Amino acid sequence: MEGILLSLLLGAIAGFLGSKIFSGSGKGLILDIIIGIVGGVLGGWIFSILGISFGGIIGQLIVAVLGAILLLWIISKVIK
Repeated sequence: MEGILLSLLLGAIAGFLGSKIFSGSGKGLILDIIIGIVGGVLGGWIFSILGISFGGIIGQLIVAVLGAILLLWIISKVIK
């Protein structure tokens, strides 16, 4: 249960930070959580392919934020 709550919290933070960095504003709590979680998976997958690993919560947050920014960039290119 704590792992799920931690994932949701990290997802919310990562999605919010990614949204702020990419577009200057958050997208709302639910969308920020989704962006952060999907971004975390995307970032983790890319960093694992590159052989780069980050440990701890701060490392996971950094990977999730970078993944969220990449996800938002991809979405902006697909929608336009």
